[in-house]
Amino acid sequence: MPRSQKNYNFIDKTFTIVADILLQIIPMASGEKEAFTYYRDGMSAQSEGEYAEALQNYYEAMRPEIDPYDRSYILYNIGLIHTSNGEHTKALEYYFQALERNPSLPQALNNTALICHYRGEQAIRQGDPEIAEAWFNQAAEYWKQAIALAPSNYIEAQNWLKITGRFGE
Repeated sequence: MPRSQKNYNFIDKTFTIVADILLQIIPMASGEKEAFTYYRDGMSAQSEGEYAEALQNYYEAMRPEIDPYDRSYILYNIGLIHTSNGEHTKALEYYFQALERNPSLPQALNNTALICHYRGEQAIRQGDPEIAEAWFNQAAEYWKQAIALAPSNYIEAQNWLKITGRFGE
């Protein structure tokens, strides 16, 4: 049974009903409807921590989806799952692919910055301050781009940039 037909709580049921109504009344090609259905099922699985199922649905959503903007969100969500699984290199690949299709995706820039910052912290623990500084500088660049797109978001990143003297660079 597709995940969209499994309704575990009121919010899931409501979302599914609204999404199904929208799929019926909004004119769109069958490929777009198929992609949306897989994407919706992927989001549902992801929210429940069922990452393997979510990935499977996202990959299926990529097949019929041709719109670059919509593909960027699918790629971003795939990146989120890889980040959650600690697969940072894979996550970065998907965030970069999402940003190629949608450069105005501040959450992908933020997550890329978080991974760079994490790698900087790892370099410090390994006793390599030069590598750490390079990672931190890279994180700063991604955070600046994210903040430029969403100035009221990423307050902690803004504070880190100010504290480390990287905000005005």
